[in-house]
Amino acid sequence: MGTFTLEDARAKFQELWGYPDFRPPQGEIVSTLLAGRDSLIVLPTGFGKSICFQLPALMQDGVSLVISPLIALMEDQVQALEEKNLPAATLHSQQSPFERKRTLKRLQSNELRLLYLAPETLLSPPVWEVLTRSDVVIRGIILDEAHCLVQWGDSFRPAYERLGAVRGALQKTKPAGIRIPIAAFTATADPLVQETIKRVLRLENPEVVRRSPYRKNINITVRTVLTPHQRQQQVYNTIKSHEGEAGLVYVATRRDTETWAAWLQKKGIPTQAYHAGLSAPQRRELEQLWLTGGVPFLVSTSALGMGVNKPDIRWVIHVQPPFNPLDYIQGIGRGGRDGGQAEAITFTSQPTGWWGKLPVGWLFNWLNPTELNAQRHYLDQLQKQYHQAQKAAQTLPPKGTLEKLKDNPQAAAALALLHRVGALHWDDPYTYRILKEQLAQINVQPSDMGLKAINAYLKSDQCRWLFLVQALGLEQEGDPLPCGHCDNCWRAGRGKRA
Repeated sequence: MGTFTLEDARAKFQELWGYPDFRPPQGEIVSTLLAGRDSLIVLPTGFGKSICFQLPALMQDGVSLVISPLIALMEDQVQALEEKNLPAATLHSQQSPFERKRTLKRLQSNELRLLYLAPETLLSPPVWEVLTRSDVVIRGIILDEAHCLVQWGDSFRPAYERLGAVRGALQKTKPAGIRIPIAAFTATADPLVQETIKRVLRLENPEVVRRSPYRKNINITVRTVLTPHQRQQQVYNTIKSHEGEAGLVYVATRRDTETWAAWLQKKGIPTQAYHAGLSAPQRRELEQLWLTGGVPFLVSTSALGMGVNKPDIRWVIHVQPPFNPLDYIQGIGRGGRDGGQAEAITFTSQPTGWWGKLPVGWLFNWLNPTELNAQRHYLDQLQKQYHQAQKAAQTLPPKGTLEKLKDNPQAAAALALLHRVGALHWDDPYTYRILKEQLAQINVQPSDMGLKAINAYLKSDQCRWLFLVQALGLEQEGDPLPCGHCDNCWRAGRGKRA
């Protein structure tokens, strides 16, 4: 492999994508990846993260493994690369045996430069067997949507906790001296999440590139609704006011997606419910229906919050507030990816702005308890998941392999919990050791810090954008904050509604 400069990368960028130059900080990120350094990239939606890892991968020999959480996200990116006749492919559970066999053959013969796959697929025996062959050249590991590492609840995927052992295991199967760099990309990561990503992936002296999530084209409004009926009416009126424009409606639970979609359909508004409980073909069908304009919006949980490539979303509604600021930023960040104006409207039964300074929260919750009940249900589910994992952890051998635990349905979650609290080490992606001296830490409880932060955000009379970037620890010189285009700024006489 030759040594490439940023000028080489710029020329390749112009050749493949047709743009005259990188946008900051794309050039900085590309240089880091070409140099083979570990990196953690926190870059808001719309900054062109995918190009930052696709371009270096296409310039070098060997394959870069792109670990991604969603089939739709993988297929969209691979399709765009294939349209340019670039050597990229994906492996996932919905493919036919023929497709999987063909891709594995291309991988084995070193034809690919980018291979997209979920962590569960990466660690499946047929794929792992090919990746660990000494003649298969692996240039790097890319973790897209890296904040998935810290998720719990419905989005929890134990395989993510094993990714830190992947690099070492792969390097042992390659010629001496080979080092495989890791790059983690995400749009949202506060300081705690950043440290978790570094620890779980075992990043080595990583280059960290962070940019503020502030988006000047997204106007933020939080509206208090006193009763369930008022919430329905305000959601309906807001959707009608954006008739003819693409949007998104986020709700808290899978059941809420069905309830709200059915109610809106009865009101004559075409939409569909979308959540992670649907089969992959069902989700893909709904995504295509929305992306092609078959329906103006979907009613979704946060399952639709990652990698949605629809640039013309003009409005995003949160029927109830999400459970943490990270999901909130992910959700509103779907809007205005084309640079056009977008509205982000959140409905809450909590007093907001100057109301939030008054001790009347109990009255609002009494009038409209559904939001408080959703938060309690969320914490109860987290608690239940933790307790199940803790109980299973007591029965695990102090060391062993996943193969020996395959008949224990709770084993994977229990091992992941132990790893998350520092009481377990993965020697390789399949072999673990419980660290006895750390076992006391497994009594840790799921954190409600996210809920506390989002509730403080709702009640604050501070500039909405300023609150969010400070909560994420991503303040940046040059951000024109207070923003002048949120409800709190408007009430304070800063800026004016467009």
